[in-house]
Amino acid sequence: MDGLLEQLRAGLPAESLITDSDVTASYAHDMASFCEAGTPAVVVLPRTVEQVQHVMRTATALRVPVVPQGARTGLSGAANASDGCIVLSLVKMDRILEISPVDRIAVVEPGVVNAVLSRAVNEHGLYYPPDPSSWEMCTIGGNIGTASGGLCCVKYGVTAEYVLGLEVVLADGRLLTTGRRTAKGVAGYDLTRLFVGSEGSLGIVVKAVLALKPRPPQQLVLAAEFPSAASACDAICRIMERGHTPSLLELMDRTTVRAVNKMAGMGLPDTTEALLLAAFDTPDPSADLAAVAELCTAAGATDVVPAEDAAESEMLLQARRMSLTALETVKSATMIDDVCVPRSKLGAMLEGTAAVAEKYDLTIGVCVHAGDGNTHPVVCFDHTDADESRRARESFDEIMALGLELGGTITGEHGVGLLKKEWLARELGEVSVELHRGIKQAFDPLGLLNPGKVF
Repeated sequence: MDGLLEQLRAGLPAESLITDSDVTASYAHDMASFCEAGTPAVVVLPRTVEQVQHVMRTATALRVPVVPQGARTGLSGAANASDGCIVLSLVKMDRILEISPVDRIAVVEPGVVNAVLSRAVNEHGLYYPPDPSSWEMCTIGGNIGTASGGLCCVKYGVTAEYVLGLEVVLADGRLLTTGRRTAKGVAGYDLTRLFVGSEGSLGIVVKAVLALKPRPPQQLVLAAEFPSAASACDAICRIMERGHTPSLLELMDRTTVRAVNKMAGMGLPDTTEALLLAAFDTPDPSADLAAVAELCTAAGATDVVPAEDAAESEMLLQARRMSLTALETVKSATMIDDVCVPRSKLGAMLEGTAAVAEKYDLTIGVCVHAGDGNTHPVVCFDHTDADESRRARESFDEIMALGLELGGTITGEHGVGLLKKEWLARELGEVSVELHRGIKQAFDPLGLLNPGKVF
């Protein structure tokens, strides 16, 4: 420990090193349940690329593992410390280095908060679409590490589609530049995409070139109540089949609606079994909402209410954004699943999840990025009750198995981390896992970067 601190201090300012055990303990884990976390030897908060390089050179020389972190809002244990590791928190590298309206790019450091970037580019008439529910807290580096999505993915896509280029500090301290600043470019293997979603296991992202879009018109939102999740999923299929491209299409089940009402008193309809939110940011959103309203009514909606203005629309979106937080108040702990299935299988996924909840006698609320089939079943349980905790974990696994059976994937945007390592191997298969390990070996031959995560 003394040798590690001595070498780190040789290239770092004193204020960037945290050794107080009470403070370092707060950096030991992200927001996932059922994921073990070790005790870090030290937490480092660098402000420059050179400082990150020094950390990695020191770690390599002393064979000390390094766990990269953003805001620790992740839900898979990917940012959890291992015993004796260096926690490398990048939240102090939070500068927006450039916004170019001509090239439609932003160049940022990894600690920039998603919402801060979004507001900054808005001032230039531009738009950065990826918007996870935690956008007021989560960082761009964390978004890149987990290949995160958000509410607007149905129209605008996920983080991977907006990362044009990266600067990455490798395990041995070398600085790698990948990708480009141009709108097009196919030179060499796409190493940029390789790092997106790698959860800090291949290198430390220290700079990102992000694609931007022109800022769209203000979106309007429609809320539709349904007597069953099946009828709401039927409406979703009708909307997509007819060629509509909403900027947002979100589903909240009865449990989620009631949790939001209880926490925030938003006046959402407690009587509904499923609440569908659809939004359009087209030049004439009212016409698009009217067309979707007809499809919802045909699918069995009991009430369809279009927002009259931006304020009403924002209120509805705020209800959706707080869904996960509201479900956390139902019991003392939650496990948030992240299973993505084909849109045509959404009804079966929700029906199967309800059956799992009944089987294990648990409360499981479901909120869904319905436009892209990404479901978030949230298992609510009492973590002080050993039997209930066991049932929660078993129900979580059963939901993931259901997703694979329906032709889906175990994670649409939250990543693998510690929580889903076993399930990743099941989804990928032996040949793919072997190739993944080969790639890890090429970038990190000593296995120092985020060890034990992903696979």
